[in-house]
Amino acid sequence: MSDKMYVDFHIIQTVPPSCVNRDDTGSPKSCTYGGVKRNRVSSQSWKKAMRDYFRESSDSKEFGIRTLRAIELIADEIVRINPSVGADDAKDKAKSVLDAGGINIKSKKGKKDEEVNLQTGALMFVSPKQIEALAKIALSEKIDKKDVKAALGNNNCADIALFGRMLADDPSLNVDASSQVAHAISTHKVDTEYDFYTAVDDLQSDDNAGAGMMGTVEFNSSTLYRYATIAVHDLYKNLMGSPDATRKAVVEFAKAFILSMPIGKQNTFANRVVPDFVYICIRNDQPVNFAAAFEKPVKPSDSEGYSERSVKRLAEYKDVVCSSFVSEPAKEWQIGMSIEGMGKHGSLEDVLANISEFVFKE
Repeated sequence: MSDKMYVDFHIIQTVPPSCVNRDDTGSPKSCTYGGVKRNRVSSQSWKKAMRDYFRESSDSKEFGIRTLRAIELIADEIVRINPSVGADDAKDKAKSVLDAGGINIKSKKGKKDEEVNLQTGALMFVSPKQIEALAKIALSEKIDKKDVKAALGNNNCADIALFGRMLADDPSLNVDASSQVAHAISTHKVDTEYDFYTAVDDLQSDDNAGAGMMGTVEFNSSTLYRYATIAVHDLYKNLMGSPDATRKAVVEFAKAFILSMPIGKQNTFANRVVPDFVYICIRNDQPVNFAAAFEKPVKPSDSEGYSERSVKRLAEYKDVVCSSFVSEPAKEWQIGMSIEGMGKHGSLEDVLANISEFVFKE
């Protein structure tokens, strides 16, 4: 696949009172944009939610694992392949194969003083097929560095191909992400509010009317603009030139980006919602983020709330951008609210099927 192809996702999503993504103080993440405070959900938070969605909705063996405990994964695979290998011997073999690949290994004491855990110096993002390949090399008579690097360089799973991988120990094993996910921001100004709560001790004495504990939780509510893009041509390369794997990865990414939700304070606020509006387009020139549509904060009216006005603002900005700076999309679809000039309207499943067909139409 030589031609450039980008799939852009633009979402307007109203989130009820909640604290979807918190900072180190427990406050909802925010930013200043267009001179006013906005609610913000970091790209890292939503990508983690997407990776969790992948594993929950599909075969988990098709997706990668990010961990410091790669030695344990390889050792378990060694024992699975050859049950005659003891657990300690399997760990030694797993360590040897990572050492040969130049991966830094550190010893960390366990909960018991005599227990020592071997961990990689940094988080490793590996696919199940890569773990299997490393285990087979570890069981061979000779461990060759080239074989180890080949095992880690090939057999990327969808989320490694989409989100990339960095291995500081050997930059040649890095995988450049074929997708980008923007920080979601509210289309309007937000104010932080406080929920004061108390908890009653069920066994407190009758003469004690006080609370067992009390506190406050910060929250807000907002209509978010969310954006992500996939460079399909790069995804194709990361997946070793497989049209089927590329097509499937695009669809899985789309579904996860549209339906996933970060879990911050989810039990407290039950904030699981679906988007109000989704606009997906395929571009052959460059990806375009439409966040500038909301540099001037949206304001509601008596007849329209933030959501409807945000969708209209998005459509207006799309017309300006496509008539002034970039070409019209090669294909476009919309889900949820319906608005003129934003492509064919359809259900999520119908649109995903159309995207899958179009990605390798030629």
